[in-house]
Amino acid sequence: MYFGVDYYPEQWVYPYAGTPDDPEAHWQRDAELMAEAGINIVRMGEFTWGLCEPEEGKYEFAWLRRAMDVMAKAGIKTVLCTPTAAPPIWLAQKHPEILAVDERGLVRREGTRRGICLNSELYWDAAKNIVRAMAQALGDHPGLVAWQIDTPVGSLYSEASFNEDTRRDWHWWLQAKYGTIEKLNNLLGLRHWGQVVSDWKQVPMPMHAPAGHNPALVLDWHRFCSDTIVQFVKELAELLRQLTPKRPVTTNLRPFTYRFDHFDIAEVIDFVSVEANVTAKVAPAEVACETDMLRSVKKSSVRAPDGSLGFWVIEQKAGSTQDFHPLVRPGLLRLLAYQLISRGADGILFLRWRPPRFGSEKFQAAVLPHHIRRDNRVYREVAQLGEELRLLAPVIKGTRVEAEACILFTHDNDWAMHLTGHPSKHLTLRDHIRLFYNALHSRNIPVDFARPIDDLSKYKIVFAPSLYLLAGGEADRLKLYVQEGGILVATCHTGLVDEYNLAPDTGYPHDLTDLFGLEVIEFDPLGPSDENHLVFKGTFPATHMHPARYWCDIIEPKGCEVVATFAKDFYAGRPALTINSFGDGKAIYIGTVSHPYFYDDLLNWLRQIRELEIPLKMPPQIEVSVRQKDTSKIYFVLNPGNAPVRIQFAKPMHDFLTATAIAGNYDMPPYGVLVLEERAPEKVEPMAA
Repeated sequence: MYFGVDYYPEQWVYPYAGTPDDPEAHWQRDAELMAEAGINIVRMGEFTWGLCEPEEGKYEFAWLRRAMDVMAKAGIKTVLCTPTAAPPIWLAQKHPEILAVDERGLVRREGTRRGICLNSELYWDAAKNIVRAMAQALGDHPGLVAWQIDTPVGSLYSEASFNEDTRRDWHWWLQAKYGTIEKLNNLLGLRHWGQVVSDWKQVPMPMHAPAGHNPALVLDWHRFCSDTIVQFVKELAELLRQLTPKRPVTTNLRPFTYRFDHFDIAEVIDFVSVEANVTAKVAPAEVACETDMLRSVKKSSVRAPDGSLGFWVIEQKAGSTQDFHPLVRPGLLRLLAYQLISRGADGILFLRWRPPRFGSEKFQAAVLPHHIRRDNRVYREVAQLGEELRLLAPVIKGTRVEAEACILFTHDNDWAMHLTGHPSKHLTLRDHIRLFYNALHSRNIPVDFARPIDDLSKYKIVFAPSLYLLAGGEADRLKLYVQEGGILVATCHTGLVDEYNLAPDTGYPHDLTDLFGLEVIEFDPLGPSDENHLVFKGTFPATHMHPARYWCDIIEPKGCEVVATFAKDFYAGRPALTINSFGDGKAIYIGTVSHPYFYDDLLNWLRQIRELEIPLKMPPQIEVSVRQKDTSKIYFVLNPGNAPVRIQFAKPMHDFLTATAIAGNYDMPPYGVLVLEERAPEKVEPMAA
């Protein structure tokens, strides 16, 4: 398993380190300390364009090769980043047209990072030139194991730019998609406010305006910007594969943050890399949710260093990197690393080894502070983790996470819910997903994420929160899943528009009324302080009075069984929760949003319908994940709280971290970690008489 740090050798040369006679002397000291901590990989090069190409066409990679040499001598491999996120000042000043223009028409100036227009052909040519030169100069280095493209693409709201180059590509993209102006006008609904066009060049970019642009147009803009990013990554990936075919390619991702389609990006890279945040008061379920989502975007065709099957955490923050820098409490870094590993990570790299002595990031958290001290608390914790992972590497090699439950997510749907004209500003997809995810997480039920168009047949239960935008063909895939025996749980706010942001005239939810055996004839968005309540029938195990919040669908049953109704208002007695048989499966519809206790009860009810495997029976404070290979299962038992928890093992377990057997009661310390395998107790042979 790869365990490492993000390293910036260019920041540790004379006069900031080293000596006038040996400006790079500090690299050796860093490499020695890394090796002592069990570090076997570094990531380098991400912001070095101006150092690697100080003048146009003049390349200087010898210093970077020397840094790789120092690491290699210490037994440390390298992931090289293409330095395309921060163009050199000379390039931006010579060709200011590469600088991004924002939605108000203002230029994002040079002298920092991510100020570029990704539709600039000149920028693409310059980016490919530096990547080609880097691969030719360093691609044969024996310490190089992988490439990372950019860092991170789309960050700092750089997904969109409003340059003339962008306008050109935008019009080409629309023409390729729609073919004719008439089709564009009709499908985007440009009759609204009389904004029809007669020529492709008339279609505006959604820049700052007195009122919101047509939401269908803005949705296409998001898709266009995403496609631009994907194509940029794809071209650089193909270039690197051509020049260094044995080195896999990745890029770093983070869900709910960067506005491009992560599933599409995953198709053009060899393995997925993740950014993981650490704060002083981290929510374990939130980290787990983001981790599971990114693990899920590439489920097959993974090509990672050493043939691993999972994803990497290319940036695990060693502490806060924001404007407020509280210390991460002892044990938390180790715990969060194990949480990531337990959910499929095969590589962990901390950001960063040391903070620079200069610049805007000089007080960001790191493994070591500005002054080197072996007794530094974080360094000692990382060194402990390095030793443990060395022991665990052969145990978890070839294992992966297998999930029986799945949550549906599409970026199109997420973008559409943020557009002008949406019926409620209080209902967000992220929060709705977390209500379901947290209930699954609290029971330690493994979860995948997928798109409706993906193969869902392996999942026992599929959850579809707020599938507001239902694209063509997606409804048919959901029906097929249920018809073949699946359990689908959908919610209010489903199927209100199609992929063109057109509202259907055939009833809600769009193309799914037969699947659920009902029709939504009206919907009532509620304010944040308003609520209705649910009244249950039959065997639903309600443990609380469950509110109805944010949204209430007024449902007309057409063959479904009613499980709960609304308690008040003019739709009192109307269905709020229903179940419908469809083929060999069942389709469940929740016509509102409730509080977390409802989703706990919902899972208990669903497990009466379809059993979901729970790894180990544990107190609710304890998180359990499983990695498996064939019939072998490795259990990760974590205590993310700052108080001890007593747990009980019904069967004897072997703990790989301590090489001891555990049975019966066990007191789990704060931020405690166990890595277990179920083992029968050893037989004691009777002594000879």
